[in-house]
Amino acid sequence: MTAASAARVDRAELLVDLEREVGVMVRRLRRVLGERARAVHPDLQTSTYLLLTWVDKHGPVRASAVAESLGIDKGAISRQVQHLLELGLLDRTPDPDDGRATLLSANDEAKARLVEVSHASRLWLDGKLGDLPDAEVADFVRLLGRYNAALDA
Repeated sequence: MTAASAARVDRAELLVDLEREVGVMVRRLRRVLGERARAVHPDLQTSTYLLLTWVDKHGPVRASAVAESLGIDKGAISRQVQHLLELGLLDRTPDPDDGRATLLSANDEAKARLVEVSHASRLWLDGKLGDLPDAEVADFVRLLGRYNAALDA
């Protein structure tokens, strides 16, 4: 085997390992997001939690902008918005620029719960990664950012 073919095999094995580790991370992330959603409200679904966090960060915003940004069908967004309204976590107000449209925003209760959940999550994560030096965490953040950017391109 030549050095070039050995390098390709090693790279292929690395990519298999990467896929496996990302798969583990995705499964854990789904579980953690579900736990976060239930910490905000016991009846909050994971996908709706993600919508709520997005609206909290970007709102007030039209539902159509949420659908476009997240790449989700408008009907699905409408159902999730209705669920958040029913749970009392979202406010809908008239759009001052267009009286026919409404703007969505996380209400004060939702914002407070999201802050609590985020703080608790960081404490938990710090406890799990406490033995890693800050430089290694920074390297991981940088590499994960490059990974995500490469997949977005």
